[in-house]
Amino acid sequence: MTVAEARPERRGLIETLLSPFAPVRGGEGVTALLLMLNVFLLLSCYYIVKPVREAFILAGSGAEVKSYASAAMVVLLLAIVPAYGAFASRVNRTALLTWVGLFFAANLVVFYVLAQARVPGLDIAFFVWVGIFNVMIIAQFWSLANDVYTPEQGKRLFAIVAFGSTVGAIVGATVVENLVDPEKADPGAVNRMLLLAAAVLVVSVFITRIVSAREGVSKATADDKDDSRDKPLDSKGAFRLVFSQRYLLLIGLLMFIVNFVNTTGEYILGETLERTAKELSAAGQTAGLAPEEFEKQFIGNYYAGFFKWVNWATALIQLFVVSRFFKWFGVRAALFVLPVIALGGYGLLAFGAITGLLRVIRGVKIAENATDYSLQNTARQALFLHTSREAKYKAKQAIDTFFWRAGDVTSAGLVFLGAMMALQPRQFALVNVIAVVLWLAIAFGIARHHRRLEAEAPQERAAG
Repeated sequence: MTVAEARPERRGLIETLLSPFAPVRGGEGVTALLLMLNVFLLLSCYYIVKPVREAFILAGSGAEVKSYASAAMVVLLLAIVPAYGAFASRVNRTALLTWVGLFFAANLVVFYVLAQARVPGLDIAFFVWVGIFNVMIIAQFWSLANDVYTPEQGKRLFAIVAFGSTVGAIVGATVVENLVDPEKADPGAVNRMLLLAAAVLVVSVFITRIVSAREGVSKATADDKDDSRDKPLDSKGAFRLVFSQRYLLLIGLLMFIVNFVNTTGEYILGETLERTAKELSAAGQTAGLAPEEFEKQFIGNYYAGFFKWVNWATALIQLFVVSRFFKWFGVRAALFVLPVIALGGYGLLAFGAITGLLRVIRGVKIAENATDYSLQNTARQALFLHTSREAKYKAKQAIDTFFWRAGDVTSAGLVFLGAMMALQPRQFALVNVIAVVLWLAIAFGIARHHRRLEAEAPQERAAG
């Protein structure tokens, strides 16, 4: 039983203000707002860090090395995911969320010091770190959200909670776009973003503790004697959970194929942007900066603007479409919207007549990413509402990190082969078209299993 279930059905001011966007019931408003604030901070942190990551790697080692660096993430995650699971089996929920958040915040401070010292190879190390950080910290947040909400609440309220991530992404990208500007000729601007991100992450940790404590108290006051949601999990390993349940394995495969398609599209955009920056630098249009610093700031500024447009589109979809889509069509139907968009976008790149390649790729990626970060993401999180606590924390970490990054590695292999064969954007887009067909098949499999789990849930509650 959650906060909302332990309180009378009486809507207050918060619930009334949120009701135009989702059906919020009495007692649900405060927790929904806290979760929304928490994910707002997490995505603000990530979108402060993300342009910095792109600036470091593209102005340093380049787009091709960026793709190959993903392999290091997967290798590291083979050790990190089991370690996370083992830690989760030893400490309660609050301690788990707190220490993981503070660990990542401390890492950001260390990276700032190393960046100031111009340590060689930092761009690759930071790229790998961000790739692990962003999937682990966001997966952990959604594990908490799945833990404190029932399946019925999650379907109604996840759209509101996820809106915080959309606004946070907009704010983070806007902050970087304004503070990191080649025209200001400030050599230290990029590095200082790391300290800002660390501060934001620390605030998020405190909000997480408030939510976890609030939900724990609510269960006790509701006379729920089986207060297990803040206790350590059992000893079963994350990968064992995934491979022992077909439903979880299909979700893992979904994460793999979604990120393969997305990462290949990111490579198309990054390679084209890198060439543009170098052409401008070679032409002497550096605004008084050294060529390397100009390229870094040009790319960072471009990506900040790109992310801002993506996230404004995401915000509109999240706020006005997602909740209504779930109400009218359900979670399963939401799984098919993004692959249809991706099929059309990459089909255009693969088979259409292209002029102004950078603009076309930008448009395709904005449509793809905006749908991914809103409707697709909310549907993906809702898939765990009918699973066990172990699946919510352990299996979800494995799926949202290892399987996600395995998609990166496979895309990196494609980039490696493509570089050897001198493939052009059109050929990379064609591979994505083929991958999307497989994606649709996986989505059908998940929908079938989800329908069965949803049908079994009322029977299990009645038996209990």
